[in-house]
Amino acid sequence: MEAPLSEIRVLEVANYLAVPSAAALMADMGADVIKVEPLEGDPYRAETHTEEFDFQFPINYAFQLDNRGKRSIALDLRKEEAVRVVQRLVEGMDVFMTNLLPRRMERFCLRYEYLCAINPRLIYLAFNGHGQEGPEKDRPAFDYTAFWTRSGVMSLFGEPGQPPVNLRSGFGDHTSSPLLLAGILAALWARERSGKGQQVSTSLLNMGLWVIGADLVRALVAGQAPRKFPRSEAPNPLLNTYRTGDGVWIMVVMRHSDANWTKLCKAIGREGLTTDPRFSTLGSREKRGAEMVAELDKVIGSMTLEELAPRLDANDVIWGPMETLPEVADSPQVRTNSYLTTLEHPTHGPYETLDTPLKFSDSDVGARCAAPELGQHTEEVLLEAGYTWGEISQLRETGAIN
Repeated sequence: MEAPLSEIRVLEVANYLAVPSAAALMADMGADVIKVEPLEGDPYRAETHTEEFDFQFPINYAFQLDNRGKRSIALDLRKEEAVRVVQRLVEGMDVFMTNLLPRRMERFCLRYEYLCAINPRLIYLAFNGHGQEGPEKDRPAFDYTAFWTRSGVMSLFGEPGQPPVNLRSGFGDHTSSPLLLAGILAALWARERSGKGQQVSTSLLNMGLWVIGADLVRALVAGQAPRKFPRSEAPNPLLNTYRTGDGVWIMVVMRHSDANWTKLCKAIGREGLTTDPRFSTLGSREKRGAEMVAELDKVIGSMTLEELAPRLDANDVIWGPMETLPEVADSPQVRTNSYLTTLEHPTHGPYETLDTPLKFSDSDVGARCAAPELGQHTEEVLLEAGYTWGEISQLRETGAIN
Protein backbone atom coordinates (compact mmCIF):
# COMPACT_ATOMS: atom_id res chain seq x y z
CA MET A 1 0.00 0.00 0.00
CA GLU A 2 1.19 3.50 -0.79
CA ALA A 3 1.49 6.12 1.94
CA PRO A 4 -0.94 9.02 1.31
CA LEU A 5 1.73 11.74 1.72
CA SER A 6 4.62 9.85 0.14
CA GLU A 7 5.48 12.64 -2.32
CA ILE A 8 5.13 15.55 0.12
CA ARG A 9 8.27 17.25 1.41
CA VAL A 10 8.15 19.15 4.70
CA LEU A 11 10.64 21.51 6.35
CA GLU A 12 10.11 21.97 10.09
CA VAL A 13 11.75 24.87 11.95
CA ALA A 14 10.24 24.34 15.39
CA ASN A 15 10.89 22.99 18.86
CA TYR A 16 9.04 21.30 21.71
CA LEU A 17 5.65 19.86 20.88
CA ALA A 18 2.73 21.16 18.84
CA VAL A 19 4.35 21.76 15.45
CA PRO A 20 6.80 18.83 15.73
CA SER A 21 3.88 16.60 16.71
CA ALA A 22 1.90 17.63 13.62
CA ALA A 23 5.01 17.05 11.48
CA ALA A 24 5.43 13.57 13.04
CA LEU A 25 1.87 12.73 11.99
CA MET A 26 2.80 13.78 8.45
CA ALA A 27 5.85 11.50 8.61
CA ASP A 28 3.59 8.67 9.77
CA MET A 29 1.61 9.28 6.57
CA GLY A 30 4.71 9.02 4.43
CA ALA A 31 5.90 12.62 4.10
CA ASP A 32 9.64 13.34 3.98
CA VAL A 33 10.02 15.60 7.03
CA ILE A 34 13.29 17.47 7.58
CA LYS A 35 13.63 18.88 11.09
CA VAL A 36 15.86 21.95 11.42
CA GLU A 37 17.42 22.13 14.88
CA PRO A 38 19.87 24.54 16.49
CA LEU A 39 23.40 23.20 16.85
CA GLU A 40 22.70 22.32 20.48
CA GLY A 41 19.49 20.55 19.49
CA ASP A 42 15.80 21.01 20.14
CA PRO A 43 15.69 21.77 23.89
CA TYR A 44 12.95 19.16 24.29
CA ARG A 45 15.58 16.47 23.66
CA ALA A 46 17.05 17.13 27.12
CA GLU A 47 13.79 16.71 29.08
CA THR A 48 13.20 13.24 30.54
CA HIS A 49 10.96 13.95 33.58
CA THR A 50 12.79 11.31 35.60
CA GLU A 51 11.52 12.93 38.81
CA GLU A 52 8.02 11.60 38.06
CA PHE A 53 9.07 7.94 37.83
CA ASP A 54 11.13 5.46 39.82
CA PHE A 55 12.99 4.77 36.60
CA GLN A 56 15.95 6.25 34.79
CA PHE A 57 15.13 6.76 31.12
CA PRO A 58 18.08 6.29 28.79
CA ILE A 59 16.51 8.64 26.20
CA ASN A 60 13.56 11.02 26.00
CA TYR A 61 10.78 8.76 24.76
CA ALA A 62 8.36 11.70 24.61
CA PHE A 63 10.73 13.42 22.17
CA GLN A 64 10.78 10.20 20.20
CA LEU A 65 6.99 10.27 19.95
CA ASP A 66 6.86 13.77 18.44
CA ASN A 67 9.86 13.46 16.15
CA ARG A 68 9.81 9.91 14.83
CA GLY A 69 10.24 9.27 11.14
CA LYS A 70 12.03 12.57 10.46
CA ARG A 71 15.48 13.57 9.27
CA SER A 72 17.49 16.08 11.33
CA ILE A 73 19.68 18.91 10.08
CA ALA A 74 21.47 21.15 12.58
CA LEU A 75 21.89 24.85 11.69
CA ASP A 76 22.80 28.00 13.56
CA LEU A 77 20.17 30.41 12.22
CA ARG A 78 22.07 33.32 13.77
CA LYS A 79 24.46 32.89 10.83
CA GLU A 80 23.41 34.33 7.48
CA GLU A 81 24.82 31.27 5.78
CA ALA A 82 22.46 29.02 7.74
CA VAL A 83 19.44 31.15 6.85
CA ARG A 84 20.41 30.86 3.20
CA VAL A 85 20.47 27.09 3.62
CA VAL A 86 16.86 27.13 4.84
CA GLN A 87 15.84 29.40 1.98
CA ARG A 88 17.53 27.08 -0.50
CA LEU A 89 15.82 24.04 0.99
CA VAL A 90 12.46 25.82 0.76
CA GLU A 91 12.78 25.81 -3.03
CA GLY A 92 12.05 22.08 -3.07
CA MET A 93 9.50 21.91 -0.26
CA ASP A 94 5.74 21.55 -0.24
CA VAL A 95 5.27 22.60 3.37
CA PHE A 96 7.16 24.85 5.79
CA MET A 97 6.19 24.56 9.48
CA THR A 98 7.36 26.86 12.26
CA ASN A 99 6.54 27.97 15.79
CA LEU A 100 9.01 30.86 15.80
CA LEU A 101 7.68 34.09 17.27
CA PRO A 102 6.92 36.78 14.66
CA ARG A 103 9.96 38.81 15.68
CA ARG A 104 12.22 35.79 15.22
CA MET A 105 10.69 34.96 11.85
CA GLU A 106 11.55 38.52 10.82
CA ARG A 107 15.03 38.32 12.29
CA PHE A 108 15.82 35.10 10.42
CA CYS A 109 14.12 36.26 7.18
CA LEU A 110 11.69 33.34 7.38
CA ARG A 111 8.37 35.16 7.20
CA TYR A 112 5.81 33.87 4.73
CA GLU A 113 6.30 36.89 2.46
CA TYR A 114 9.98 36.04 2.05
CA LEU A 115 9.59 32.30 1.54
CA CYS A 116 6.60 32.40 -0.81
CA ALA A 117 8.66 34.67 -3.08
CA ILE A 118 11.16 31.82 -3.30
CA ASN A 119 8.49 29.11 -3.69
CA PRO A 120 4.99 30.37 -4.61
CA ARG A 121 3.55 26.85 -4.14
CA LEU A 122 4.72 26.66 -0.53
CA ILE A 123 2.21 25.89 2.23
CA TYR A 124 3.44 27.84 5.25
CA LEU A 125 2.22 26.91 8.75
CA ALA A 126 2.77 29.57 11.43
CA PHE A 127 1.95 28.61 15.02
CA ASN A 128 2.82 30.32 18.30
CA GLY A 129 1.39 31.02 21.74
CA HIS A 130 -0.88 34.02 21.20
CA GLY A 131 -1.30 34.66 17.46
CA GLN A 132 0.42 36.48 14.62
CA GLU A 133 -1.00 39.90 15.53
CA GLY A 134 -1.79 41.88 18.67
CA PRO A 135 0.13 43.11 21.73
CA GLU A 136 1.06 39.58 22.89
CA LYS A 137 2.19 38.15 19.53
CA ASP A 138 5.85 38.04 20.60
CA ARG A 139 5.25 36.78 24.13
CA PRO A 140 6.90 33.36 24.60
CA ALA A 141 4.50 30.66 25.70
CA PHE A 142 3.95 27.00 26.47
CA ASP A 143 0.63 25.22 26.45
CA TYR A 144 0.60 25.65 30.24
CA THR A 145 0.36 29.43 29.80
CA ALA A 146 -1.36 30.23 26.50
CA PHE A 147 -3.61 27.18 26.04
CA TRP A 148 -4.42 26.44 29.68
CA THR A 149 -4.32 29.64 31.70
CA ARG A 150 -4.58 32.50 29.21
CA SER A 151 -7.51 30.98 27.29
CA GLY A 152 -9.70 30.45 30.37
CA VAL A 153 -9.54 26.65 30.27
CA MET A 154 -7.95 26.45 33.73
CA SER A 155 -10.74 28.55 35.24
CA LEU A 156 -13.29 25.82 34.43
CA PHE A 157 -11.55 22.97 36.24
CA GLY A 158 -11.32 22.01 39.89
CA GLU A 159 -13.61 22.33 42.88
CA PRO A 160 -14.91 25.84 43.65
CA GLY A 161 -12.75 27.72 46.11
CA GLN A 162 -9.80 25.35 45.62
CA PRO A 163 -6.44 26.12 43.98
CA PRO A 164 -6.47 25.85 40.16
CA VAL A 165 -5.69 22.51 38.54
CA ASN A 166 -2.47 22.19 36.54
CA LEU A 167 -2.32 20.32 33.26
CA ARG A 168 -0.01 17.59 32.01
CA SER A 169 2.87 18.32 29.66
CA GLY A 170 1.84 18.38 26.03
CA PHE A 171 -1.91 18.40 26.71
CA GLY A 172 -2.55 21.58 24.72
CA ASP A 173 0.12 20.78 22.15
CA HIS A 174 -1.26 17.36 21.27
CA THR A 175 -4.76 18.84 21.22
CA SER A 176 -3.52 21.39 18.68
CA SER A 177 -1.44 19.18 16.38
CA PRO A 178 -4.30 17.34 14.59
CA LEU A 179 -5.88 20.68 13.65
CA LEU A 180 -2.52 21.92 12.38
CA LEU A 181 -2.37 18.82 10.22
CA ALA A 182 -5.93 19.42 8.99
CA GLY A 183 -5.05 22.99 8.02
CA ILE A 184 -1.99 21.88 6.07
CA LEU A 185 -3.88 19.15 4.24
CA ALA A 186 -6.71 21.57 3.35
CA ALA A 187 -4.16 24.07 2.00
CA LEU A 188 -2.47 21.33 -0.04
CA TRP A 189 -5.85 20.40 -1.52
CA ALA A 190 -6.57 24.05 -2.33
CA ARG A 191 -3.19 24.25 -4.07
CA GLU A 192 -4.21 21.38 -6.32
CA ARG A 193 -6.91 23.64 -7.73
CA SER A 194 -5.22 27.06 -7.64
CA GLY A 195 -1.57 26.12 -8.12
CA LYS A 196 -0.66 28.57 -5.32
CA GLY A 197 0.50 28.08 -1.76
CA GLN A 198 -0.68 30.07 1.23
CA GLN A 199 -0.11 30.70 4.92
CA VAL A 200 -2.06 28.76 7.56
CA SER A 201 -1.87 30.07 11.12
CA THR A 202 -3.31 29.60 14.58
CA SER A 203 -2.09 29.66 18.19
CA LEU A 204 -2.24 27.88 21.51
CA LEU A 205 -4.58 30.61 22.74
CA ASN A 206 -6.91 30.03 19.79
CA MET A 207 -6.82 26.27 20.40
CA GLY A 208 -7.74 26.77 24.04
CA LEU A 209 -10.73 28.86 23.00
CA TRP A 210 -11.78 26.15 20.55
CA VAL A 211 -11.52 23.40 23.17
CA ILE A 212 -13.84 25.26 25.55
CA GLY A 213 -16.04 26.51 22.70
CA ALA A 214 -19.32 25.26 24.21
CA ASP A 215 -18.66 27.14 27.45
CA LEU A 216 -17.31 30.18 25.65
CA VAL A 217 -20.26 30.73 23.33
CA ARG A 218 -22.67 30.48 26.25
CA ALA A 219 -20.54 32.93 28.25
CA LEU A 220 -20.56 35.36 25.30
CA VAL A 221 -24.35 35.44 25.34
CA ALA A 222 -24.78 35.42 29.12
CA GLY A 223 -22.00 37.89 29.80
CA GLN A 224 -20.76 35.81 32.72
CA ALA A 225 -18.60 32.82 33.51
CA PRO A 226 -20.33 29.48 34.20
CA ARG A 227 -20.72 28.51 37.83
CA LYS A 228 -18.74 25.59 39.19
CA PHE A 229 -20.28 23.03 41.52
CA PRO A 230 -18.50 20.63 43.87
CA ARG A 231 -19.10 17.02 42.90
CA SER A 232 -21.06 16.53 46.11
CA GLU A 233 -23.65 19.05 44.88
CA ALA A 234 -23.80 18.23 41.17
CA PRO A 235 -27.06 19.61 39.73
CA ASN A 236 -27.28 16.61 37.40
CA PRO A 237 -26.26 13.48 39.34
CA LEU A 238 -26.08 11.60 36.04
CA LEU A 239 -23.13 13.78 35.05
CA ASN A 240 -20.77 13.17 37.94
CA THR A 241 -18.04 11.00 39.45
CA TYR A 242 -18.57 8.25 42.03
CA ARG A 243 -16.32 5.90 43.94
CA THR A 244 -16.96 2.18 44.11
CA GLY A 245 -16.55 0.08 47.22
CA ASP A 246 -13.13 -1.13 46.09
CA GLY A 247 -11.86 2.41 45.59
CA VAL A 248 -12.27 2.88 41.82
CA TRP A 249 -13.60 6.22 40.59
CA ILE A 250 -16.07 6.08 37.71
CA MET A 251 -17.64 8.80 35.58
CA VAL A 252 -21.34 8.63 34.69
CA VAL A 253 -22.41 10.78 31.73
CA MET A 254 -26.14 10.74 30.93
CA ARG A 255 -26.80 14.32 29.89
CA HIS A 256 -30.56 13.89 29.37
CA SER A 257 -31.27 13.23 32.99
CA ASP A 258 -35.03 12.64 32.90
CA ALA A 259 -34.79 10.25 29.94
CA ASN A 260 -32.05 8.18 31.60
CA TRP A 261 -32.74 8.43 35.32
CA THR A 262 -34.62 5.11 35.30
CA LYS A 263 -31.64 3.35 33.69
CA LEU A 264 -29.24 4.30 36.47
CA CYS A 265 -31.73 3.53 39.22
CA LYS A 266 -32.35 0.07 37.77
CA ALA A 267 -28.62 -0.57 37.34
CA ILE A 268 -27.89 0.10 41.01
CA GLY A 269 -31.02 -1.73 42.23
CA ARG A 270 -32.82 1.38 43.46
CA GLU A 271 -35.85 1.52 41.20
CA GLY A 272 -37.79 3.18 43.99
CA LEU A 273 -35.85 6.40 43.44
CA THR A 274 -37.66 6.90 40.13
CA THR A 275 -40.95 7.52 41.92
CA ASP A 276 -39.53 9.21 45.02
CA PRO A 277 -40.89 12.79 44.74
CA ARG A 278 -37.59 14.17 45.99
CA PHE A 279 -35.74 12.80 42.96
CA SER A 280 -38.31 11.87 40.31
CA THR A 281 -37.72 14.89 38.02
CA LEU A 282 -34.71 16.86 36.86
CA GLY A 283 -35.97 19.94 38.72
CA SER A 284 -36.33 18.05 41.99
CA ARG A 285 -32.89 16.47 41.61
CA GLU A 286 -31.30 19.83 40.87
CA LYS A 287 -32.85 21.31 44.03
CA ARG A 288 -31.58 18.41 46.11
CA GLY A 289 -28.25 17.84 44.37
CA ALA A 290 -26.27 17.26 47.56
CA GLU A 291 -28.88 14.87 48.93
CA MET A 292 -29.10 12.99 45.64
CA VAL A 293 -25.33 12.63 45.26
CA ALA A 294 -25.05 11.44 48.86
CA GLU A 295 -27.64 8.74 48.13
CA LEU A 296 -25.80 7.58 45.01
CA ASP A 297 -22.45 7.72 46.83
CA LYS A 298 -23.85 5.34 49.44
CA VAL A 299 -25.28 2.84 46.95
CA ILE A 300 -22.37 2.86 44.46
CA GLY A 301 -19.90 2.83 47.34
CA SER A 302 -21.40 -0.46 48.53
CA MET A 303 -20.57 -2.25 45.26
CA THR A 304 -17.26 -3.29 43.75
CA LEU A 305 -16.42 -2.31 40.18
CA GLU A 306 -16.71 -5.96 39.17
CA GLU A 307 -20.26 -6.03 40.52
CA LEU A 308 -21.28 -2.65 39.17
CA ALA A 309 -19.82 -2.68 35.64
CA PRO A 310 -22.05 -5.39 34.09
CA ARG A 311 -25.13 -3.84 35.64
CA LEU A 312 -24.33 -0.42 34.19
CA ASP A 313 -23.66 -1.96 30.77
CA ALA A 314 -26.82 -4.06 30.84
CA ASN A 315 -28.92 -0.93 31.42
CA ASP A 316 -27.18 1.19 28.77
CA VAL A 317 -25.65 3.59 31.26
CA ILE A 318 -22.83 5.62 29.68
CA TRP A 319 -19.92 5.41 32.07
CA GLY A 320 -16.18 4.84 32.29
CA PRO A 321 -13.67 3.93 34.99
CA MET A 322 -10.71 6.11 35.86
CA GLU A 323 -7.70 3.96 34.98
CA THR A 324 -3.99 4.48 35.50
CA LEU A 325 -1.73 4.63 32.46
CA PRO A 326 -0.39 1.08 32.97
CA GLU A 327 -3.99 -0.17 33.24
CA VAL A 328 -4.95 1.64 30.03
CA ALA A 329 -1.92 0.28 28.17
CA ASP A 330 -2.74 -3.29 29.22
CA SER A 331 -6.45 -3.11 28.40
CA PRO A 332 -7.78 -5.44 25.70
CA GLN A 333 -9.52 -2.48 24.04
CA VAL A 334 -6.23 -0.66 23.45
CA ARG A 335 -4.41 -3.81 22.39
CA THR A 336 -7.12 -5.12 20.07
CA ASN A 337 -7.30 -1.81 18.19
CA SER A 338 -3.50 -1.59 17.84
CA TYR A 339 -3.28 1.84 19.41
CA LEU A 340 0.30 1.02 20.46
CA THR A 341 3.22 -0.12 18.35
CA THR A 342 6.88 -1.05 18.75
CA LEU A 343 9.80 0.80 17.18
CA GLU A 344 13.51 0.07 17.19
CA HIS A 345 15.90 2.65 18.62
CA PRO A 346 19.34 2.35 16.99
CA THR A 347 21.22 2.23 20.32
CA HIS A 348 18.63 1.34 22.97
CA GLY A 349 16.69 -1.35 21.18
CA PRO A 350 12.93 -1.89 20.84
CA TYR A 351 10.47 0.29 22.74
CA GLU A 352 6.70 0.56 22.81
CA THR A 353 5.02 3.81 21.80
CA LEU A 354 1.80 5.27 20.48
CA ASP A 355 0.90 4.57 16.89
CA THR A 356 -0.76 7.11 14.60
CA PRO A 357 -4.25 7.90 15.98
CA LEU A 358 -5.85 7.36 12.56
CA LYS A 359 -6.40 4.01 10.84
CA PHE A 360 -6.58 3.71 7.04
CA SER A 361 -8.03 0.72 5.22
CA ASP A 362 -5.98 1.06 2.03
CA SER A 363 -3.02 3.31 2.79
CA ASP A 364 0.33 2.72 4.46
CA VAL A 365 0.06 4.87 7.60
CA GLY A 366 1.83 4.36 10.91
CA ALA A 367 4.94 5.04 12.96
CA ARG A 368 7.95 4.11 10.81
CA CYS A 369 11.18 4.60 12.73
CA ALA A 370 12.69 6.30 15.75
CA ALA A 371 13.48 10.00 15.91
CA PRO A 372 16.78 11.06 14.33
CA GLU A 373 19.90 11.89 16.25
CA LEU A 374 20.79 15.59 16.31
CA GLY A 375 22.14 16.60 12.90
CA GLN A 376 22.14 12.99 11.71
CA HIS A 377 21.16 13.96 8.18
CA THR A 378 22.81 17.38 7.76
CA GLU A 379 25.24 16.36 5.04
CA GLU A 380 22.71 14.07 3.35
CA VAL A 381 20.09 16.81 3.09
CA LEU A 382 22.61 19.41 1.89
CA LEU A 383 23.89 17.09 -0.83
CA GLU A 384 20.32 16.44 -1.96
CA ALA A 385 19.81 20.22 -2.18
CA GLY A 386 22.77 20.50 -4.57
CA TYR A 387 25.54 21.55 -2.17
CA THR A 388 29.02 20.33 -2.97
CA TRP A 389 31.37 18.90 -0.38
CA GLY A 390 33.42 22.09 -0.68
CA GLU A 391 30.39 24.24 0.09
CA ILE A 392 29.52 22.02 3.05
CA SER A 393 33.06 22.50 4.38
CA GLN A 394 32.66 26.26 4.04
CA LEU A 395 29.39 26.14 6.00
CA ARG A 396 31.19 24.22 8.72
CA GLU A 397 34.01 26.78 8.81
CA THR A 398 31.55 29.66 9.28
CA GLY A 399 29.81 27.85 12.15
CA ALA A 400 26.54 27.56 10.25
CA ILE A 401 26.67 23.77 10.75
CA ASN A 402 28.66 21.52 13.08
